[in-house]
Amino acid sequence: MSRILVTDLDGTLLGGTQDDRRRLRDALARHPEVTPVFATGRGLASIREVLRDPLVPRPRWIIADVGATVIDGTDLTRVDPVQEQLRTGWPGADRVHAALRRFPGLTYQHGVVQDGRCSYHLAPDRLTDELTAAVEGLGCTWEYSADRYFDVLPPGASKGNALRVLAGKLGWQPEEILVAGDSLNDLSLYRLGTHAVVVGEAEPALLTALSGDPRVHRPDRAGAAGIHAALRELGWLSPDPDPGPGPGAGPGPGPAAGPDPDPGRPVGGHSLVVAYHRPPLHWNGDSWQPPSSPNGILPTLTSAFTGGLPGVWVTALVGGDPDDGPYGNRPYPAGLPLSPVPLDPDSWTGYFHRACKETLWPVLMSEPGRSVFDERAWADYRTVNARFAEHISAQAAPDATVWLHDYNLWLVPGLLRRLRPDLRTGLFHHTPFPAAEAFDTLPVAAELRSSLACLDWAGFHTEDFAAHFRRTLAGMPDPPRTTVHPLGIDRPAVERLARRRAAQHLPAAGRVVLSVERLDYAKAPIQKVDAVDHLLARRPDLRGRLTFRLVCPPPEPGITAYDTTRSRLEERVIEVNTAWQTGDWQPIDYLPGRLSSTEVVDEYLKADVLWVTSLQDGMNLTAKEFIATRAGLPHPRTGPGVLVLSRHAGAAAELGAAALLTDPHSPEDLSTVLGRALDLTPAERRARMNRLSELLGHERPTEWATRIVHAIRSGCADGSPSTT
Repeated sequence: MSRILVTDLDGTLLGGTQDDRRRLRDALARHPEVTPVFATGRGLASIREVLRDPLVPRPRWIIADVGATVIDGTDLTRVDPVQEQLRTGWPGADRVHAALRRFPGLTYQHGVVQDGRCSYHLAPDRLTDELTAAVEGLGCTWEYSADRYFDVLPPGASKGNALRVLAGKLGWQPEEILVAGDSLNDLSLYRLGTHAVVVGEAEPALLTALSGDPRVHRPDRAGAAGIHAALRELGWLSPDPDPGPGPGAGPGPGPAAGPDPDPGRPVGGHSLVVAYHRPPLHWNGDSWQPPSSPNGILPTLTSAFTGGLPGVWVTALVGGDPDDGPYGNRPYPAGLPLSPVPLDPDSWTGYFHRACKETLWPVLMSEPGRSVFDERAWADYRTVNARFAEHISAQAAPDATVWLHDYNLWLVPGLLRRLRPDLRTGLFHHTPFPAAEAFDTLPVAAELRSSLACLDWAGFHTEDFAAHFRRTLAGMPDPPRTTVHPLGIDRPAVERLARRRAAQHLPAAGRVVLSVERLDYAKAPIQKVDAVDHLLARRPDLRGRLTFRLVCPPPEPGITAYDTTRSRLEERVIEVNTAWQTGDWQPIDYLPGRLSSTEVVDEYLKADVLWVTSLQDGMNLTAKEFIATRAGLPHPRTGPGVLVLSRHAGAAAELGAAALLTDPHSPEDLSTVLGRALDLTPAERRARMNRLSELLGHERPTEWATRIVHAIRSGCADGSPSTT
């Protein structure tokens, strides 16, 4: 359920003591599922000044000019369709001034920038029927508050009506909204049947107008403290954090540092905090199981920590109950300093299945037309990021280093800058980073950009991705340093396994083309099946001999973003096999399941060609695993295998000089390059594989991790291949 806080500014959100305002700000930072909306008499210029105050939470929407203006809080642009509806019938400021000039008690507020309304000072005894009749004769409405302010508005404008229109467009229900105010010009907000609070020290006339209304909270506390009390009474806020030592703080206070930015906030004892949304192990009902692949970020971080990297690993635990301990009745996984963030399954679904996979992932893959934005899912994304930020803050020692991973935690840098400005925060981006034009298609682009600009360091697999990041943050003050630092594989481990399995390996009959990839439209599985169909039509010599082995495990249950891809892929596999099969042979061998690392190496050993055709890919470690498997093990019939690699995979920046590069956006190129790979002589295969082996290098993932931590912590990029 959405939770929307609609609050007046002066006397309400901006009221109370500094401690009251800080407490409310921090509570909202911990609960980003509560969406702040400002409803104020101020104009945009004045609101910009308010937003400079560090104690003011960032609003998602702003109702300004007493309801005549609606503003998108992410970029402070006007929401024209809503605003036009609210201003229908407005005669203009000149006509209003001319018609009301004969009332000497009216004093126009010349020092206030006004838009779509006219605001005056007026003593109570000058509020006459003749004046209000003149306003109504203009086709306008009016508001009078605090025994001083007289606002002339378009006939459909008021704070309440602006909220009604905005809620209708965004699908908010009355039970999802809390309105907060302190004066009569807030009265229209209370007429919508929502939850409501009148903060302490409110205008007596407002209290009189709302007397007897059971929906209205009436706390004694003024301003921000009154809002906080109402949110707590509704159950929208959890208890404030214990100001004592943070959970999992470790045995000592950490290194000496300057004063903590907020002495009431929990501070842990870890000099390094690593955060990734995925846990390194999964519970199968009986025991903790590692990932099936020996490479990737989870094995890399696991090796780094078990190899002595100091610190703590913050990760999600879906369905965990903190009252039962982080792992309930399950035994704690030994050897890893895990610190779980308990998340309920509904929040995880909105966060990962919807916001990450349906909103952000298509943009990362340069397919913004596939992106689907949902406010409720985005509220879950904010919630999970806030949980991570709070947990990291509680674990980190003063001046600690924080290493975040990937787009799933894009909002954490901004939250940490507010919670713990003493921390040094870095982010490594394992996926592609999109071009600025694609990034800007996100409705929340301004919110994300503001957070990413709070990083101290950002790392990428390729210079192209780093350049996209820099262009996206162009114009932001003090942008983070960027480093190009491609991730490798545990080459010795893969080579040992390959040698062990090669002794049992028998070459497959015919020519085998292999793809090992999760089900994802970004991996172009349908395009590959189409390319095989096209190649068989052109090459009769391959019929009965070519097998395309597509190992394509499904995503985790609950992700629906790939359902269309799965359905169409299965249709095309059946169509192509039906069209070309003869006897016991069919061209497509489709395996929609997961393989162990040993089974994957067996597939590498049998393949003549590894076919990587990602439309976009951060790195693609299967290409590197294939090289490690085949470089020292000549195939008994045809020589080493051939790597066909997408130009749009990060690995192409390192391996493109020896791989056969292909463009998956071109059906003709896909089939042509695949045919060329199958036709290479054994000598050509050997020369290319020798060069690939040299390009692969020997840096271990644990060395990669250690160097990145050093770069974040030291404020420099020692040992990095490229830095800007």
